[in-house]
Amino acid sequence: MQMKLSEFFVTGEPLIYAGMVAIVLVTCAIVFLLTYFKRWGWLWREWLTTVDHKKIGIMYILSALAMLFRGGVDALMMRVQLAFPDLNFLNSQHYNEIFTTHGTVMIIFMAMPFLIGLMNIVVPLQIGARDFAFPYVNALSFWSFFFGALLFNISFVIGGSPDAGWTSYTPLAGAALSPGPGQNFYLLGLQLSGIGTLATGINLMVTILKMRAPGMKLFQMPIFTWSTLVTCFIIIFAFPILTVALALMTIDRIFGAQFFTLTGEGMPMLWANLFWMWGHPEVYIVILPAFGIFSEIIATFANKRLFGYKAMVWSMILIAGLSFLVWVHHFFTMGAGAFVNSVFSVSTMLIAVPTGVKIFNWLGTLYKSKIQFTTPMLWSLAFIPSFVIGGVTGVMLGMAAADYQFHNSYFLIAHFHYVLIAGTVFACFAGLEYWYPKMFGHKLNQKLGKLSFWLFVIGFHITFFPQYFLGLDGMPRRLFDTAPEWFTLNFISTIGAFGMGAGFALFVLNIYYSYKTSPREKTGDSWDGRTLEWATPTPIPHYNFATQPTVKELDAFHDMKKRGETTYDESKLKPIHMPNYSGQPFIMMGLLFFSSFALVFEWIILSAVFLVAVLVMMGIHSFDYDDGYHVEVEDIKRTERQLRGLNDEHTGS
Repeated sequence: MQMKLSEFFVTGEPLIYAGMVAIVLVTCAIVFLLTYFKRWGWLWREWLTTVDHKKIGIMYILSALAMLFRGGVDALMMRVQLAFPDLNFLNSQHYNEIFTTHGTVMIIFMAMPFLIGLMNIVVPLQIGARDFAFPYVNALSFWSFFFGALLFNISFVIGGSPDAGWTSYTPLAGAALSPGPGQNFYLLGLQLSGIGTLATGINLMVTILKMRAPGMKLFQMPIFTWSTLVTCFIIIFAFPILTVALALMTIDRIFGAQFFTLTGEGMPMLWANLFWMWGHPEVYIVILPAFGIFSEIIATFANKRLFGYKAMVWSMILIAGLSFLVWVHHFFTMGAGAFVNSVFSVSTMLIAVPTGVKIFNWLGTLYKSKIQFTTPMLWSLAFIPSFVIGGVTGVMLGMAAADYQFHNSYFLIAHFHYVLIAGTVFACFAGLEYWYPKMFGHKLNQKLGKLSFWLFVIGFHITFFPQYFLGLDGMPRRLFDTAPEWFTLNFISTIGAFGMGAGFALFVLNIYYSYKTSPREKTGDSWDGRTLEWATPTPIPHYNFATQPTVKELDAFHDMKKRGETTYDESKLKPIHMPNYSGQPFIMMGLLFFSSFALVFEWIILSAVFLVAVLVMMGIHSFDYDDGYHVEVEDIKRTERQLRGLNDEHTGS
């Protein structure tokens, strides 16, 4: 059956047409600028083919910032619709699509890649490594995420967006109730992106366990590296569940199987269980690295070793284990029975204990310390009370009996935004501000940064605090219109959302302003840091460390500075082995993108052709014995002397 052009492109919505025009104009501008400045070759050589963990991390963060903009625009559109009763800014169908894409984009395509980007840049530096264990796989992981995000995001102009909610519960998400390509975009976009996340989890775990600097024991690792290691454990055990669930629903929808259908002995509740068996550990995939970021920043700007370091590590390990034992609290109201609800209610309460331990660790670090109120520190300090509000209301939701009142109300919306924005989004901003000079060679402007912080944080509380009371007053979530009696609190909430939007806009402006005006970093130690990433010069050489540091205790760089040592010793220089750049990851994932796109529209033969091309690429790589190259000692000396401002005399520690 031939598809009409009007069925291929989304038509009939003025906002969609505006989006199409914006996409075309931005694409034309990028093509024009790259052509005018003759940068196509540079783009290919330096970025599209890179296997350097630092550049891959920067690409993750840039992509995540773009997704934060997209998800934020979705959020503002929802808040406008709910600001006044009977507004009809969005119709019910468009609203369903917006809230589906908002949730999916923010969790899968913003929070995770932002944190993975920071992990990419920071973790090898913190452990004294020169790159990831598998640099090629790292590039493959990024392009897997990037093309997965691209596939999901083009759905709003081609084919139509998914509209079954970000959790995509069956039978609503099945072929009978959600026909057309929209839900297929969700399934295949998440599947393609998830491949990259799982590969990154394995890659980072191997890197941390096998490539630490000489002398660095596990309990001498920086806390951010520990949080990354624990997160990788969760990724490796949780993401295969999502992979299987997405594959089963894809087979249901495209090939007519009946795993989740109401007919043919399918079980709709099987999807809910599989989704949350992945989904609740996923919450900790995005919150544990955030805990690590805040811990690094608080220790640095309190100028103290992190209070209760070992307790912090063990609490993260405990959270990781318990995160797999709480998923049923997402459906206390679905009839599992009193015994099952009681068990999962208790496990939910238990997971609050190690989280509470962390709060006391941070407060203990701050106690009697001389705090520097930098922008990253402000984000970290604002996180503590905000997250506690989210955590306490989470305990309320964890009581199965009380959950019958709170469930599916705006109380729940307020709770998880207090946890995920105060936890994860605050951490993304804090981490980017903190490590920004390491990535780009200059700090972000502190005055603009603080103004952006206050706009965003005040806007955040104005947005979500009233929603607790809306929920307690009975306003259901996923409602595309509001009743007159809920007008005042909804209107206040919408004003707060625009405050958050203004804070983000100012943050982006700060990036441009700081690039133009901020003084360049003279040393690599921008904040008087405590961990090894601050021991390298800025900009960081592509090999990271000329000589691998020897670690004697926790806070290795702080310890070295006390003893008057550096990580650079010319007498110990040896040639450094580095991997070659490769275009294969970009091409391979591009082909997989086209295969997935064809499968979205159920063009099976075309999809199979592209899939065969991917397999051929894998075969080619299997026989590609690329041993990389060596950076010679003279090149290392020249680079280090230039970056460190040294003369030609012998330099050692």
